[in-house]
Amino acid sequence: MKISDLQTPALILDQEKVTRNTAAMTARLAAKGVKLRPHLKTAKSIDVARLALQGNFGGVTVSTLKEGAYFLEHGIPDIVYAVCFEPNKLDPAADLTERGADLKIIIDSVDVARAITGHGGAFKVLIEIDCGEHRTGTPPNDAELLEIADALASGGNGQLVGVLTHSGHSYQCRSAAEIRQVAKDERNAVKLAASRLRAAGHACDIVSVGSTPTAVFGEDFDGVTEVRPGVYVFYDIFQAGLGVCHIDDVAVSVLASVISHQPAFNRLLVDAGGLALSKDRSTAALETDQGYGLVCDAETGHPIEGLIVGGVYQEHGQVTLPDTARLEQFPVGSRVRILPNHSCMTAAAYDSYNVVKGENVIAEWKRCNGW
Repeated sequence: MKISDLQTPALILDQEKVTRNTAAMTARLAAKGVKLRPHLKTAKSIDVARLALQGNFGGVTVSTLKEGAYFLEHGIPDIVYAVCFEPNKLDPAADLTERGADLKIIIDSVDVARAITGHGGAFKVLIEIDCGEHRTGTPPNDAELLEIADALASGGNGQLVGVLTHSGHSYQCRSAAEIRQVAKDERNAVKLAASRLRAAGHACDIVSVGSTPTAVFGEDFDGVTEVRPGVYVFYDIFQAGLGVCHIDDVAVSVLASVISHQPAFNRLLVDAGGLALSKDRSTAALETDQGYGLVCDAETGHPIEGLIVGGVYQEHGQVTLPDTARLEQFPVGSRVRILPNHSCMTAAAYDSYNVVKGENVIAEWKRCNGW
């Protein structure tokens, strides 16, 4: 099958690029002497996971228990569930453990620690540390850190195994120097938390950090045991805008068809709108606003200069051209590919990837969607 044979909108995954991206991150972190635990919330695919795990120790990160069950069923037991845990999820988490998962959950609350110790299951626990994003997590120097550890130690069902943090605020940076500073702060936060726990007599074997920008630009991972980047497997045009990757590294795109011309507005419409592309507008914060996605040649995937999806309806995307004459280059029924602002959000609308090599579709890789 050729790319042109696909029905649109369709999610395209470039085999060469995803293989290159995963191999490059593996090599980078190996050179830094730290383990790579890929965050698979971006890919949600065992086929992508196998690429990401090549040359690594085999552990993964997930954001839903459904993902955890999916990867366990595909032979990956070492799993960190990297969303702050709450007591209603303890039963399904215990079920995963009973089925063979080496599951680690994260908490930032004494109350949840007590709920864990009062539950009948056995749980491995990481305390989440706030390294500056202020989303979830306890500050590394806060008294609550030791209170959580003490609460876990008071019962028989909760085993403290380490600390974890996420430097999501690295996405607010606008230079490599800023990202390097966030990476340093991220590392220092978990090192401080780990040292306080150990000094108080608690085990802290895992010291986990994670974000794609800090994984790419971090210089020193001393004291860190593992790194959990996710979007690096695909990248996107926001990551390219941050300088984390190049446009040519973006491995996912959406194939769309031209469905209408509006000569009065120098505009064409494609059948990929807010649902197919997502309404993520992250590039609006950058120097170059890429709208809802960067328009590319359908066969090569190379960007077409000056063309972006400037507006979306649910199923329609608007592309404004420099002049009406350009409409002739894009007759109704012709195809384009669109590079997304945020690969994770865009891919979430699809059940599978159409894996391409050159102009050929060589495989279909299924995704695990939902919760």
